[in-house]
Amino acid sequence: MKREAFTAQGAVSVGPYSHAVASADLVYLSGQTPMDPEPGKLIEGDIAAQTQQCFKNLFAVLASAGLTPDHVVKVNVFLTDMANFEAMNQVYAQQFSAPFPARTTIGVASLPLGAQVELEMIARRS
Repeated sequence: MKREAFTAQGAVSVGPYSHAVASADLVYLSGQTPMDPEPGKLIEGDIAAQTQQCFKNLFAVLASAGLTPDHVVKVNVFLTDMANFEAMNQVYAQQFSAPFPARTTIGVASLPLGAQVELEMIARRS
């Protein structure tokens, strides 16, 4: 089975991977860190700003696959400091409407390029 890959303008890859890959009716979005696509560097700012940039990047990937946030069924959040959970959660709550996607939040030792947060998603095509 050949992979159907999606590449989004406004999202940055820091390795040999696709921004998203479809398999049947599911679209798996690779993790996005808070990279600003113009200079190709992490944005400066607190966890709220970094979380917002992750969503901006992921929503660009969704759009490249012809999808919207309403198609998202699962989100994985990776935080380097679980003390940032509440601030991340406040930004997260503004990105979706009820019923919210399923979610897992995991504390990790570090993330690529020194990011404080990384998000990945699974979406379902209707």
